[in-house]
Amino acid sequence: MESKKYLDDISEIKDMMNRSSRFISLSGLSGILAGIYAITGAFIAYTFLPKGDYVVLHSWNFKMIVGILLLVAVLSSVTAYLLSAKKAKKNNEKVWDGTTRRLLINFLVPLVTGGIYILIKLNSQHYGLTASLMLIFYGMALVNASKYTIGNVRYLGYLEIILGLICAAFPGYGFWFWVVGFGFLHIMYGSLIYFKEEKQ
Repeated sequence: MESKKYLDDISEIKDMMNRSSRFISLSGLSGILAGIYAITGAFIAYTFLPKGDYVVLHSWNFKMIVGILLLVAVLSSVTAYLLSAKKAKKNNEKVWDGTTRRLLINFLVPLVTGGIYILIKLNSQHYGLTASLMLIFYGMALVNASKYTIGNVRYLGYLEIILGLICAAFPGYGFWFWVVGFGFLHIMYGSLIYFKEEKQ
């Protein structure tokens, strides 16, 4: 009897340590909305930009694409913060602590590095692998940050990296790979998290 209680205590301590070292308030709904934002942005770009080669972009066409990407990124980030903060408050957890800082640092280093590299390539008028590079660096950022959160985020990262590599082999379809990676994969993953964890 005492042995069982001892094992239960160890399991509880281990669970507490695991929870304290991981950010567990990520919202599945924020992933779904991020995917919807991405698909909406892609639809706007596809509707209003000239139909043709998406690789060679000039003047306001390029600026419009960059503006849409920034808007999607901002909306996704704000939504993720607000919904995660709401979930943390509901669970009596802190949304900002040492674990959150480590998660953000590990996420942002590959992401910012990739963003700067992509801008350098764009400035040199190398547009062909932009979508591929975005998917790969984003996937690497997710994998790098996954050790500070729960919910198998690393698997989403692996899928983004694989999709990015496939996209590199078919650069003419970069737009559609981007839609799948940032749109549908986010919706699928967010739905999995939402219905598995948040509906319990």
